[in-house]
Amino acid sequence: MAALDHDDSPVYLKLRAGIAAAILRGEYRAGDQLPSVRAYAAERGANPLTVAKAYQSFQDGGYVEVRRGVGMFVLPGAVEALRAAERDRFLKGQWPRVKAHIDLLGLDAVELLERETA
Repeated sequence: MAALDHDDSPVYLKLRAGIAAAILRGEYRAGDQLPSVRAYAAERGANPLTVAKAYQSFQDGGYVEVRRGVGMFVLPGAVEALRAAERDRFLKGQWPRVKAHIDLLGLDAVELLERETA
């Protein structure tokens, strides 16, 4: 799945993470239409109600607008706002656990950042 999800997250949050990552990567830009709930559910093998819950979180966050009978569209400024929100979520939620794990293993953060991934 996407880099923004967590293995122990509810399914709708994993789906949301996939959509968020696609928006942040520029796969969906301001004005672009997101896949329909049914299409995304079929693509991911998910229940449409679960996808609808994930999509609702983007509407609640002000990242997308629903055009009745047409679909859901990414709003201008959504990428920047979503990136800021995801940074905050990472720094408050994931980073403390990641840092604690780094410290526990006695790893050097600078070496980790310089290390090439295999």
